[in-house]
Amino acid sequence: MGVPKRKVSKMKKRQRMAANAFGGIQATFCANCGEPAAPHNVCKHCGTYNKKQVLTTEAK
Repeated sequence: MGVPKRKVSKMKKRQRMAANAFGGIQATFCANCGEPAAPHNVCKHCGTYNKKQVLTTEAK
């Protein structure tokens, strides 16, 4: 089993951990209606995906 030869410094440990920091999901907007929408998902407001109508939505 591999054993560390020396103690890993706080700086080295924190540099390694910083690479895995989760930045969160970036906000995107629907190309059709301009409402905020999750990336790579159907727009909940108008039902389009990749500029194509996928779902039918009811008018309010």
